[in-house]
Amino acid sequence: MTDWNAYRANLQKNVKTFVSLSPNTLTGLQTLETPLPEKKHLDDKTRELIALAVAVTTRCDGCIAVHSAAAKQAGANKEEIAEALGVAVALNAGAALVYSSRVMEAFESAQD
Repeated sequence: MTDWNAYRANLQKNVKTFVSLSPNTLTGLQTLETPLPEKKHLDDKTRELIALAVAVTTRCDGCIAVHSAAAKQAGANKEEIAEALGVAVALNAGAALVYSSRVMEAFESAQD
């Protein structure tokens, strides 16, 4: 079993090192995140549930570590997280089906 608290602490340490070597990367990320603090329509818990679903679909352990803790702090429970992750699973399966159809199309159009 992964020690997510230790993983999260190590991740933060390593990110600090990376940012000290490449500060413009952090500036770029902060620019991308600028609209997020607006919080006009979604509450923190909903945002974290979405973040967890995206973390699963992008296979990002760092995102899982950070957003699991944030979801808990925002008041999400296991049932809500399971429902959000169910959506992620369904979307991954749907995407696999769509891309399977692309393979079939590519195969049919391939030159002999």
